[in-house]
Amino acid sequence: MKVTEHLRQSKKTLFSIEVLPPLKGKSIKSIFNAIDPLMEFKPPFVDVTYHREEFVYKKREGGYLEKISIRKRPGTVGICAAIMNHYKVDAVPHIICGGFSKEETENALIDLNFLGIDNVLLLRGDSEKHEQHFSPEPGGHSYAIDLVNQVVNMNSGVFLDDDLKGVEPTSFCIGVAGYPEKHFEAPNLNTDISNLKKKVDAGAEYIVTQMFFDNEKFFSFVKKMP
Repeated sequence: MKVTEHLRQSKKTLFSIEVLPPLKGKSIKSIFNAIDPLMEFKPPFVDVTYHREEFVYKKREGGYLEKISIRKRPGTVGICAAIMNHYKVDAVPHIICGGFSKEETENALIDLNFLGIDNVLLLRGDSEKHEQHFSPEPGGHSYAIDLVNQVVNMNSGVFLDDDLKGVEPTSFCIGVAGYPEKHFEAPNLNTDISNLKKKVDAGAEYIVTQMFFDNEKFFSFVKKMP
């Protein structure tokens, strides 16, 4: 079931969970152990975060440094499938711009579609630790709205390969991020809200806000929504 359907059908406040994929080499048991005590609250869906690729430099013979790609927290797609199978609840994978080309993003979305996962949360993602500003992957997206446009296209049966025939459209429910106290890179809250509206106009169906500690900030944010 889509997140928007859960929200429409609920007659009370919903409780959901967000999990972080375990470090490489760990098993799904660490996820289940964390979720098990929370299932009594009957969360209708579980969010699974995604972390971009990271690099380490290893010293080789001759004194030169080799840049080696690592993925510290792999498994978002697999974890979503495991959660849905184990708990019979919906999973919401996070899809990010950073570290992925458009083709890699499309392939991940195809895998999710095959697994019957019809919710996604689309995010730009953080910059790498050594970067002062976010830098997209070559051939990748720069902003979350670019991800929204790609998923909307797939929902309309438009894939990256224009020559595909008889394409079956996907049916993803699209979520995006909102920031009651503004995104730290935005010059002001009004600009941030304007960018959020562009994502909604492009096809986003629900908004997940960043954590906040002052309720008035959230209520003010909601009132400012166009």
